[in-house]
Amino acid sequence: MTNDPSFIDQAASQTVRFFTDANPYRSILILLASIVVTYWFSRFVAKFIIIIAQQVSVRSDNESDALKALRLRQVETYLGVTVAVVRVLIVAIVAYIVWRILSPEGSSRLGGSGAAAIGASAVFIVVAGQTVGTWLRDITAGATMIIERWFTVGDYIKIEPFIEMTGVVERLTLRSTRLRSLSGEVIWVHNQKIDAVHVTPNGVRTLAVDVLVNDREIGERLIKKTIKTLPTGPMLIASALTIKYVEKWSDDLWMITIEGHTVPGREWLIENYFVSALQKANRSAQKKNRALVSDPIVRYADPATERRFRRAVRIQKQKDK
Repeated sequence: MTNDPSFIDQAASQTVRFFTDANPYRSILILLASIVVTYWFSRFVAKFIIIIAQQVSVRSDNESDALKALRLRQVETYLGVTVAVVRVLIVAIVAYIVWRILSPEGSSRLGGSGAAAIGASAVFIVVAGQTVGTWLRDITAGATMIIERWFTVGDYIKIEPFIEMTGVVERLTLRSTRLRSLSGEVIWVHNQKIDAVHVTPNGVRTLAVDVLVNDREIGERLIKKTIKTLPTGPMLIASALTIKYVEKWSDDLWMITIEGHTVPGREWLIENYFVSALQKANRSAQKKNRALVSDPIVRYADPATERRFRRAVRIQKQKDK
């Protein structure tokens, strides 16, 4: 009979004995409970750190000083890494406490034997063996990238060996990297999968357009009129095109260099749209107001790259001699 007082007392006694005496089932239950507690506690702490990182992100976006903005982005990167470190520390501390409780020595002090610890340890080894290896490879790769400063939060990168994995780094931890692509997609990638990284300086591509004209005044007026038709914005042309310099080649031949910045993937706005609009404006003008001598030449014009290649070209010329 289920209503028999002796049956109820016996069930209560067995329940109390289950939680107080060392046994494999209780050990597994303690292990599972510790995992749940660890997960939620580490998640709460990580959420708090992420809120701080978001505040730093807002400050870096609104900072006008480029050097201060870069430092704030580095702080944001380190806070992202701190999330993973804190989680690992919490897991390690809880694991140590649980191990001390369930170890043969600890369980014997609690009045049990080592069988409970052995059973729980077997479960832990099976679970850890499937996950720890992957985590360690991710953490090793992530730590290497962070120490060597491959990139920081806010950088526009392209990841190898993937063909089209590009975007702005939103989050970097020891285990993974999160990107936001130009189309708005969120991309997560394990750090161990990153073979190489292309980093775009300042998040923009610098392009120059060389235009040959037979009249400087008419050419500049035509170029400035065309520049006004170009869209600008953080996902288009980063800033309005400007005439960088004008060089006189002869009495009736001038080279005007226009320079502009676009986000990666929007180079066509200068390479195609601007060049086509300039040629169309030249053709539609009256004959006396036409200035273009030939098709404009579009090239990359990053200052740092030009300095590096200038040295390489000079060495090559010395070899040719």
